[in-house]
Amino acid sequence: MAEQEQVERLTCSIKEWNQWRQHYPDLHPDLSNTNFSGTDLNEANLSRTNLTNANLHRAILHSVDFSNANLSEANLSKADLYEANLHGAILHSVDLSNADLSEANLSEANLSRAFLRFADLTEAFLRFADLSEAFLSRASLVDTNLSNADFSNADLNKADLSNADLTEVNLSRANLSGANLSYTNLSSTNFTNILFSRTIFAWTDLSRVRGLNTARHGGPSSLDINSVILPHDEYTRTHFLRGVGFTEAQIEYLPSLLTPRITQYYSLFISYAHQDEIMVKRLYTDLRKNNVLCWFAPEDMKIGDNIRHRIDESIHRHDKLLLVLSEHSVASQWVEHEVETALSKEYEGKPNVLFPIRLDNAVMKSTTGWASHIRLTRHIGDFTNWQDDAAYYDVFTTLLRHLKVTDALSNKIR
Repeated sequence: MAEQEQVERLTCSIKEWNQWRQHYPDLHPDLSNTNFSGTDLNEANLSRTNLTNANLHRAILHSVDFSNANLSEANLSKADLYEANLHGAILHSVDLSNADLSEANLSEANLSRAFLRFADLTEAFLRFADLSEAFLSRASLVDTNLSNADFSNADLNKADLSNADLTEVNLSRANLSGANLSYTNLSSTNFTNILFSRTIFAWTDLSRVRGLNTARHGGPSSLDINSVILPHDEYTRTHFLRGVGFTEAQIEYLPSLLTPRITQYYSLFISYAHQDEIMVKRLYTDLRKNNVLCWFAPEDMKIGDNIRHRIDESIHRHDKLLLVLSEHSVASQWVEHEVETALSKEYEGKPNVLFPIRLDNAVMKSTTGWASHIRLTRHIGDFTNWQDDAAYYDVFTTLLRHLKVTDALSNKIR
């Protein structure tokens, strides 16, 4: 428990607190479990302080010295940590969502399992920082601004960097084993002597990465060859493909496999009720035949997968959610959750994620909140006569036309 006298000293006067810290330089203050929400702690010396489970939500922490402090599991969401000194700080499982960490010193900090969604790490200093397993609620570093940050020698083992902006970030000698680099902006990112193993590469551009020819591969990685732009330099490209696990024969035949398709489509996650599986399997098969990348459970579920987590992850990985509406899906809490997950992507700025189609008239009569909202706000494709081949292929052709994009890859890599 926190020392109440110390809490009162800090909140009463920052100046007197700092003077007290100077007078007792070897003291490690205990401020654990304290609610500092909205408190102005600007310029406070909190080095070597125990802030475990402290609530610093919306606290003003600009220029605060946190060096070697223990902030494990603290709430630092939306905190102002611009230029803060967090050297060696213990930030294990800390909530730093929406925090301003621009130009902060996070060198040698322990950020394992930290939640950094929408955090601003522009020009932050993260040399030798531990970001291993930085993966919470679909990704600690998803949509995070990391431009110009220094991650050299950082441990990013199993970190989720999908959708992160890594423009000009220094990742030299960093460990990206098991990291997720899907939809990641890697423009001018420094990969000199970086370590890959079980790393996921999908929907990203590797042609503008620096130092990829020096990358180390501790084991094979996963590469979506249809969505990744490979380095133009033949030596670098070959070195990388060998490292991620391609055979010489695969590398030799790769150019013929990558011939651009005439038509490209948005990728899909199919949301449906299991009672409609026969129709959904037909739809899935026809979409795949037309080169539409799509996913639906249980067809693409691996044994041992955490179902809810895997589905949430897949919805976020794909461009659109194809919602199959019927009397069964309208009553399904599972489908409702998938719809809410897709709509959250729209709220975050990704337009028209939801593609609804109906197999019967249930949604047109439903008074369920989310279903009636879709009926009132979306055009719903009519597949009610899907068992009639002519009617099915007519509406299926319309669906394909709506899923078509002029340049799929440019939509992925922004």
